[in-house]
Amino acid sequence: MSRLSHYDDAGRAAMVDVSGKPETRREAEASAFVALSAAVLAALPSNPKGNPLEVARFAGIQAAKRTSELVPMCHPLPLSFIDVSATIVEDGVAIRAQAATTGPTGVEMEALTAASVAALTVYDMCKALDKGIVIREIKLERKSGGKSGKYLRSKS
Repeated sequence: MSRLSHYDDAGRAAMVDVSGKPETRREAEASAFVALSAAVLAALPSNPKGNPLEVARFAGIQAAKRTSELVPMCHPLPLSFIDVSATIVEDGVAIRAQAATTGPTGVEMEALTAASVAALTVYDMCKALDKGIVIREIKLERKSGGKSGKYLRSKS
């Protein structure tokens, strides 16, 4: 049985030592969904604070760059790419975040952080119209690189 990687032999939380791992290209994509009422959807993208979808995009990009400051056991990574999209779809906003680096550890947490903060930003930008906004389905869609190789979420 495998064990959680962020614990030492004594059971204490610990940062994983990646110094012996090879530097390879690593990519990850994550998503989130922000469920919005018809009234809030009709109000997008006009908002006194600015276009909520663009602000969310920028917030997600900035968040990815600061992941190691937010998640205690994450390594600071030199991101070579980060992109966030926020798209109006039926019943809400679909968020996608992509991250890439060349390094000894993956960028899943950076992609997940970008998607999460972008979703929170949509909430913040729209909460004046509806406090019942729901953020859901924050998930890793795919990743590549590193010892564990490729992962692709099944569509089921």
